[in-house]
Amino acid sequence: MPVATDLPSPFGQLGVFLSDAELRQTAYEIFVAACRANGGKPLTYTPQSDRTVDRSLPPSLTSAAASKMKKAFGIRSPTKKGSLGQESIPVKSSKKPVSVGELMRVQMGISEQLDARIRRGLLRIAAGNLGKRMESMVLPLEFLQQFKASDFPDQQEYKDWQARNLKVLEAGLLLHPLLPLDKSDAASQKLHQIMHGASDRPIETGKNSESMQILRSAVTSLAYRLLDGIGSDACHWADGFPLNLHLYQMLLETCFNNSSEEGSTVDEFDEVLELIKKTWAILGINQMFHNLCFAWTLFLRFVTTGEVEVDLLIAADTQLTEVASDAKATQDPTYSKILSSTLSYIMDWTEKKLFAYHDMFNSSNIELMETVVSFGVTAAKILVEDFSTEYHRKRREETDVARSRIDAYIRSSLRAAFAQKMKQTASSKLSSEDESTPLLSILAEEIEELASKEKELFSPILKKWHPLAAGVAVTTLHSCYGTELKQFLSGDKELTPDVLRVLRAADKLEKDLLDIVVEDSVDSDDGGKSLIREMPPYEAESAIADLVRAWIKSRLDQLKEWLDRTLQQEVWNPRANKENRSPSSVEILRMVDDTLDEYFDLPIPMHAVLLPELLKGLDRSLQHYASEAQSGCGARNDFMPALPELTRCTVSSKLRKKKDKPQNSTKRRSQVGLTIGDCSLGLSQFCVRINSLYHIHKMLENLEKKIKSCLRNLESAQADVSNGTQSSFDLSLAACQEGIPQLCETTAYKMIFHDLDHVLWNSLYVGEAASSRIDPFLKELDLILEVVSNTVHMRVRHQLITELMKASFDGLLLVLLAGGPSRGFSCQDSQIIEEDFKSLRELYLADRDGLPEELFDEAAAEVNKERARIPDELEVADLFKAADFEGNETMKPP
Repeated sequence: MPVATDLPSPFGQLGVFLSDAELRQTAYEIFVAACRANGGKPLTYTPQSDRTVDRSLPPSLTSAAASKMKKAFGIRSPTKKGSLGQESIPVKSSKKPVSVGELMRVQMGISEQLDARIRRGLLRIAAGNLGKRMESMVLPLEFLQQFKASDFPDQQEYKDWQARNLKVLEAGLLLHPLLPLDKSDAASQKLHQIMHGASDRPIETGKNSESMQILRSAVTSLAYRLLDGIGSDACHWADGFPLNLHLYQMLLETCFNNSSEEGSTVDEFDEVLELIKKTWAILGINQMFHNLCFAWTLFLRFVTTGEVEVDLLIAADTQLTEVASDAKATQDPTYSKILSSTLSYIMDWTEKKLFAYHDMFNSSNIELMETVVSFGVTAAKILVEDFSTEYHRKRREETDVARSRIDAYIRSSLRAAFAQKMKQTASSKLSSEDESTPLLSILAEEIEELASKEKELFSPILKKWHPLAAGVAVTTLHSCYGTELKQFLSGDKELTPDVLRVLRAADKLEKDLLDIVVEDSVDSDDGGKSLIREMPPYEAESAIADLVRAWIKSRLDQLKEWLDRTLQQEVWNPRANKENRSPSSVEILRMVDDTLDEYFDLPIPMHAVLLPELLKGLDRSLQHYASEAQSGCGARNDFMPALPELTRCTVSSKLRKKKDKPQNSTKRRSQVGLTIGDCSLGLSQFCVRINSLYHIHKMLENLEKKIKSCLRNLESAQADVSNGTQSSFDLSLAACQEGIPQLCETTAYKMIFHDLDHVLWNSLYVGEAASSRIDPFLKELDLILEVVSNTVHMRVRHQLITELMKASFDGLLLVLLAGGPSRGFSCQDSQIIEEDFKSLRELYLADRDGLPEELFDEAAAEVNKERARIPDELEVADLFKAADFEGNETMKPP
């Protein structure tokens, strides 16, 4: 973890340059003076060569002694291993016990020579001011008067020493006095002049020197001003803020060892603190300022020593708890200002770590995180509860400072961790040249790991201040990933394997995150509903379904476009393939089959749900094909001839007109009432159409079986797949089932009444029955039957031949019943007609290789009935009555 050593002082700038060494010397002078004044023994000076240990100060405890203050702060004794989490083994000091005063000298970096001079000076000061307390004297002024240049090893040291004391006076009396100065104050102006002159040459500091008298006059005038008009012999030269706090911090820093091997604090921790408190009278420090300054000093020490002595931060957190109590008990504006500044710096440091705690902490230093969180939350609570006007406007229970800070830390850190994961994932994918897995799919896995780490490592700590810490973390991750997913899906997205992988990964991630929220919210008041409301669903399944629907629409549109184009070019050529079916029928089935294969290959969880939409479109396409296969072929009635004005009559009838020769071709064609059918279509083309519809009908059954099999093999299939897929192709099946008979009937009537009209309607029994018998018709009909047998699939061949037979019978009946004035029949013609009918029967039966005999007999019953009713001689009107002939009723099929 990076170490921050550039923390600024929260106490403010002094306005005059005093180095840390200079501040320490001044603080040490105050410390020794305060201890001497309160030591209970007269001050005596012993030359360095004659003394060993100063016994006027309290003796220290040994290193094995316990420190009540250290225990209260949670600071451990020196150990061989000071790292967190390891068993500590106390270290016994090999040094001889020394006085706390000597320890302070060493800790503050004061040389023995300087210490001797300070003590000698204090002895002189005390001798010259008998009965006067140290806190009522301005020490820098007294030191200036006691020492001359000859008391120093060299002139430069003297100059530096004098300059330090003058700067301390300037800071304490002019820049930061306890009592505000009047700008017109003569003493302050005089002191300014003296300070300015001293920068050019040293001041003569002899007791009787004029410059010293002027300096003393100005200093005493400023230092002994009355506080609130109350008379006192105390002077104020080091108790102005922030000079006093800077000096006091130098003293507090002596509580800490300079060597990490000796532990974080000195063994004489309690004694050192007790002696330091003796300086309160001179520095104007009280318990509240001590608590605040000591909390900062502990924290600063932890930071500047590498952030490894966690005991120091724990102690700072403990001390900050005392500060929180002090803040509620005082209205001192100076204290509030310094407290606010101190807490702000602490908050800056803690939040830099906690707003990105994933980068700062791991399993090896997780205990440090708990202390940092506690420290930061305590500081935040003091700032908000004691300085925030908004907090005081609200009810206390409405504002949970700790929870709101932890919430902010979690959300910030998880956003940063997400951004880092995304960057790392993109970089890793780029370097590995992995193009098979989409970035967001990999990222989803990384986020699952991040959420798991958060739940196991960080959330147990953060849960102490926020009961839904894990839930907040995963809602943040859910939001971050959702933003990326939304951007990924923005615009027109096609259903590609990458898109499906991303959506399935997103769906899995969302379910895992929701599980964590639910688990974390078991004991919450609302059961986690507030967090779940922060997680608008990815709706991955819905997005997949929409993309699949778009994919289905695209495939169906392509199929329709192909179908329209192909049907316009289809010529129903029987030579296109050996099966005598259209290439388009084979191709459309192949396209349907491929579409189903592609659909079931999609890695989606809702095949069974969306399958009906696909099948509905495919069914309509096949229905359209079946309809187009019939389109333009016409219907049965389109090929029936128009009835003449008169129907049959006897040869001798007065109504019969003599016809010496058959009607010419033009006249004959005019009698055929074609209204819709395309007469250019030949028999082979009709046969190809019939074969094509039959092929589709047959293959639809195979498609049904394939669909059911695919559904059974899918994990996403429903338990009862048959109910959802039965009759998947209702429309196309119905179209084929209706279309095949319709085409057979149309083909038959076109062949009989259009293609063979010249040997049936226009020539059979025209004139004399004996001279125009059925043989020509049978000869050409036989050719048609041969084409049908060679072209039409065997499963529908009998159906077409049956329709041809029925059409032949209808044609024969029309000749007999509505043959017009060109035909006349006698009793002798009955035998001829019977023989012709037998010939027609033999043609269709084909020596038992053709139609079944019972089928022929059933269709021939009507013809036999009509043939038997031919009379000798009957007028047309009577015949109509006898045959119950009305309009075109005889034109209907048997």
